Amino acid sequence: MNKKDVKVLFMGTPEIARGCLEQLVNDGWNVIGAFTREDKPVGRKQIMTPPPVKVCAQEHNIPVYQPKTLKGEATDVIKELAPDLIVVVAYGRILPKDVIDIPQFGCLNLHVSLLPQYRGAAPIQWALINGDKQTGVTVMHIDEGLDTGDIIDVLPIGIGEDETQEELFADVEEKGRVFLSQVCERVVNGTASRTPQDHTKATLAPPLTKEMALFSFDNTAEVIHNKVRGQNPWPSAHFMFSDKKIKVIRTKKVDAKGKPGEILSTKPLVVACGEGALQLVTVQPEGSKAMDGTAWSLGRRFNKGDIL
Repeated sequence: MNKKDVKVLFMGTPEIARGCLEQLVNDGWNVIGAFTREDKPVGRKQIMTPPPVKVCAQEHNIPVYQPKTLKGEATDVIKELAPDLIVVVAYGRILPKDVIDIPQFGCLNLHVSLLPQYRGAAPIQWALINGDKQTGVTVMHIDEGLDTGDIIDVLPIGIGEDETQEELFADVEEKGRVFLSQVCERVVNGTASRTPQDHTKATLAPPLTKEMALFSFDNTAEVIHNKVRGQNPWPSAHFMFSDKKIKVIRTKKVDAKGKPGEILSTKPLVVACGEGALQLVTVQPEGSKAMDGTAWSLGRRFNKGDIL
């Protein structure tokens, strides 16, 4: 079946979804509409800002829909659009059965983990926090559960030792968007496989919270390093010093030891942990901009042996 003859309804909200929508359009799919979340206030001035998918859709003259729920009126709109295929990427809402049953080729979802591992809202973040060496993307058929549908295909993606959430998301988006379009083509052409998930192996990836960002140097260097990577840029791992929050943006593991919190070096700034040590490569003291850890160390006039 020709892509141009397939009516595709896209549902998504953040940057990774924007990239996938852009790929589908560039690959020649007939995208008839884009459902996304509502505009929301952003920044200190709380400026109303459209989600990335809305911006992308408008650039390509694709009709945009921003319902508060997919039930009732929104379902009627989808029925009127009569899509042959619905593609979902980080939309942020579970599709009701009435919607799932509409398209002849089903509803497909791109999830950024190797399902059934890390079902939920923050799979990339938890893969980093847990120190995984590999993540990936899964394209699956949507059912009424949370990331529980049959798997069509997976694409494994390696994780670098110092890679952050932001960097890994960029890598996953670049590779996943192409993979998604290819899988859609196989589904439409009837050449895609379908494998039920092993629900006994499922793990969850709940949203991160501000409360989990605080850490202590009593933890191991490995644990702190992974926490920093998985929470960059949000909620941003931090420790307290002189009653001030010190965000840690980037770290490197160092083969050294000392008392937890002990400064082992000021140039560069290296701090001992419960096990091992970390170089604080980039920090952001409360009320200041992000800076090199050594610059912060010099500004505070730290000495070797001081305790953070």
